[in-house]
Amino acid sequence: MKHVLIGLLKAYRFLISPLYGQVCRYHPSCSAYALEAVERHGALRGSWLAVRRLGRCHPWTAGGYDPVPERTPTPSSRGFAG
Repeated sequence: MKHVLIGLLKAYRFLISPLYGQVCRYHPSCSAYALEAVERHGALRGSWLAVRRLGRCHPWTAGGYDPVPERTPTPSSRGFAG
């Protein structure tokens, strides 16, 4: 699923995004943010982060720099036995 989403996002960035020009209020753009979020966090969490970002993108927002959050390690990946 992750690879399908990445393919769709890359197709959007190649085919549709150039038609709009530089209209995004945020840096990185929403499509770049979504692509990085899915690559870094996987299909489910990355999609959720992208939807939240799109919800914040409206005419009344100031915009600005809004990076994809870092992956937070889970207790099992930190070496805890539980």
